[in-house]
Amino acid sequence: MLSAFASAFKTPELRKKIFFTLGILLVFRLGSTIPAPNVNMQALNACVADATTGSQAGLYSLINLFSGGALLHLTIFALGVMPYITSSIILQLLAVVIPRLEALRKEGAAGQAKITQYTRYLTLVLALLQATAFVTMARTGQLLQCRQPILYNQELFPLITMVLTMTAGTVVIMWLGELITDRGVGNGMSVLIFTQIAAQFPTGLWSIKQGHPGATGWFLFLAIIAIGLLVMLGILFMEQGQRRVPVQYAKRMVGRRLVGGSTTYIPLKVNQSGVIPVIFASSILYLPILYATFRPQSGTGQWIAANFHTNSWVYSTLQFLLIIGFCYFYVAITFNSEEVSDNMKKYGGFIPGIRAGKPTERYLTYVLNRLTAPGSLYLAIISMIPTLAFIAVGANQNFPFGGTSILIIVGVALDTVKRIESQLQQRNYEGFLR
Repeated sequence: MLSAFASAFKTPELRKKIFFTLGILLVFRLGSTIPAPNVNMQALNACVADATTGSQAGLYSLINLFSGGALLHLTIFALGVMPYITSSIILQLLAVVIPRLEALRKEGAAGQAKITQYTRYLTLVLALLQATAFVTMARTGQLLQCRQPILYNQELFPLITMVLTMTAGTVVIMWLGELITDRGVGNGMSVLIFTQIAAQFPTGLWSIKQGHPGATGWFLFLAIIAIGLLVMLGILFMEQGQRRVPVQYAKRMVGRRLVGGSTTYIPLKVNQSGVIPVIFASSILYLPILYATFRPQSGTGQWIAANFHTNSWVYSTLQFLLIIGFCYFYVAITFNSEEVSDNMKKYGGFIPGIRAGKPTERYLTYVLNRLTAPGSLYLAIISMIPTLAFIAVGANQNFPFGGTSILIIVGVALDTVKRIESQLQQRNYEGFLR
């Protein structure tokens, strides 16, 4: 593997892409530390540590995760990549119900470019709405309950300046992600997410060590690293797992040529839905917490505040069940068994032992449902790691080896390594994965 890394830096074109990506990531991390105008950083830093350990942080933990902690520090990149992720998911779901988007998705590169343009417009709208919401909550004290005001001036013009700065920061993040995709290594937005999550690992680990002084702290520190590596190994095994459904293509005459007769397969992954169900479930579960934030004096709001935080059994049970349900829902709308069956039939393909048409469609649906069962349980169990860590060692919401963060870290790292490996193999170098 070390020789493969050396080969990657010996190749001029690949070396240029790697250094270009690192340069973009440096700019991205710099923007995540520069505060937005009108922010009192002294008062903000004094209360961020207390806020991240409370149940209130559960409301913003997903966005704060994807922003690398920049949200609670109100930086110019405070919104991170969350508006882009949300808009991408919305358009992907709308493609199922809007025929125009479905037609664009089937048009190839031209249609995909149009969908990307729609995604940018929707990202801008969502960024403007989210920036307005967070600046308003910062002004009223609902974002962070600090002893001192975290904004120097609460008049209209400074607040509008903050909103426009955060919105412009999201647009710059989109541009940086597209630069990495076009001229760097890996998928740009995925690499940016990876960077923001990985940036919180040292702080999260060190906070666990500081919470347990003496030899106990060092033991927990090393034990959590070892357990985290084992969890990563298990995630890597599950993410690589797939069911290969064999497909045989019959020989047929096209003009004067005999084509077909080949054998291939349809790769159905165990985790077909990726990390999307975890994001869906977390977003749905934030709605009751949001209600309790805006109506804290009502009876329902008080019950939610007392029993519906991220470390309670009610929240954990609902999250577990919602992740399983969203796994089946997302797989059902993204993998069209009828369309795959029709395409196979059109080109003379069939699954050995299964008749073409409806029997093939039913068989693919059956196999996919069987695969989704262990895949959904795997995602639900991984998402429970932060809760188990809280029970075991008293970790807070920033526990590094848990839930969404470790799934994204492993998934993006695996995808990026595969992309580098494919470029190395084009030049007759041995890849990372043997």
